[in-house]
Amino acid sequence: MAKTILITGGSRGIGRATAILAGQRGWSVGVNYAGNAAAAEQVVKAVQTAGGKAIAIKGDVSLEADVIAVFDAVEKVFGKLDGFVNNAGVLDRKQPFLDYSLERMKRIFDINVLGAYLCAREAARRMAKSRGGKGGSIVNVSSVAARLGAPDEYVDYAGSKGAIDSMTLGLAKELGPEGIRVNAVRPGLIETDIHASGGQPDRAARLGAMTPLGRPGSAQETAEAIIWLLDDAASYVSGALLDISGGR
Repeated sequence: MAKTILITGGSRGIGRATAILAGQRGWSVGVNYAGNAAAAEQVVKAVQTAGGKAIAIKGDVSLEADVIAVFDAVEKVFGKLDGFVNNAGVLDRKQPFLDYSLERMKRIFDINVLGAYLCAREAARRMAKSRGGKGGSIVNVSSVAARLGAPDEYVDYAGSKGAIDSMTLGLAKELGPEGIRVNAVRPGLIETDIHASGGQPDRAARLGAMTPLGRPGSAQETAEAIIWLLDDAASYVSGALLDISGGR
């Protein structure tokens, strides 16, 4: 069954891979991006080539007005949402916690926590059966950093993903009666450019070799899990925190 989904942070990495895989299913995809319009348009074309429909929508997830406008844009073109991938997130450079600035932490939490909560709320409002929705599936993109803590690197990022785990568990219980399943994937050392934004472009390859599976993971492997959670094949799965970490 064809679905309509929205992916925040859909222009790169895991978001991009998920959008293209959804396109292979014949789904309609809203590709949200913050600044790189060219990358978002490339994803739209890739989704269309794969057999789906797609539009690119600019919006800052930490701004409520932008979040509402992004959801409005998707539903105007494709109709009511079936699924939402809460993927937008940022990472700062590797740094000792003692040296963190307020600006650094505020940016991380504004986007990764407040932004994710705003987006989940908006998705829930549109999917809730009590508000005229048809139910659906929310997949939050967390990280194994939530349980590892990311010491000496990204403790603020790890904390922001801990908040995503808590939100996932709470919303699964609260929104189940509304026909909405809520789950999270927790990627580990995945080959995406987020590591370069943290000043360690080789991090996934270097540390991935030390996982039980002996390698880093791919955005495609993460996307497979996200699509499964969105799809009807996972119809009795809610409140799950699914690690995609090679056994790490």
